[in-house]
Amino acid sequence: MVASTFAEAAEAIVAVGRAFDARGWAPATSGNYSVRLEDGSFAVTVSGWHKGRLTLDGVMRVDGEGASLDGKRPSAETALHLSLYRRFPEAGAVLHSHSPQAVALSRLLGGNWTIRGHELAKAFPGVTTHAVDVMLPIVENSQDMRDIEAAIAPFLAADMPPPAYLIRGHGLYGWGRDIAEAERVIEAAEWLAACEVAERSMRRDA
Repeated sequence: MVASTFAEAAEAIVAVGRAFDARGWAPATSGNYSVRLEDGSFAVTVSGWHKGRLTLDGVMRVDGEGASLDGKRPSAETALHLSLYRRFPEAGAVLHSHSPQAVALSRLLGGNWTIRGHELAKAFPGVTTHAVDVMLPIVENSQDMRDIEAAIAPFLAADMPPPAYLIRGHGLYGWGRDIAEAERVIEAAEWLAACEVAERSMRRDA
């Protein structure tokens, strides 16, 4: 699913930035968001903008290779967004959040994160029951986006790919058919990360 116009996509991205900042998921200038446009280009956040103070000027267009179409500089992680769009032609939006809980969990776990027995897992596309394991991969961080792309590629190529993934010590990537679905995936994953961190703390204190 694609946004009908750049203006529509930009307004939706600005709204998400403010919502994520209000929840503590976009500290400093962290996070980046994108939407697929009907002409085959993409609306993405401009590098260096605080997402809680994002305006329409903080959203730009890039082509399928990540090249700027309006002279602005895109987020350094635009390549990760584009790799998801290439892998999932049905994806209409990609969102990247930085909550302390998700980042802490990615550092705490030695392997991938398996979500088990949570009702809220049904917020993920295709999940219809709590009685299922949902695995979110955790890949190592790198300043070279090609390293991250290579690390996550085998998980995305699986018969049942994950709805999101984490970069260790960095944050969460989620996507959906449109920006509303992508936001729902991120919100569910962030809540589940906070719940996991709280449960582990309570078990330790018990």
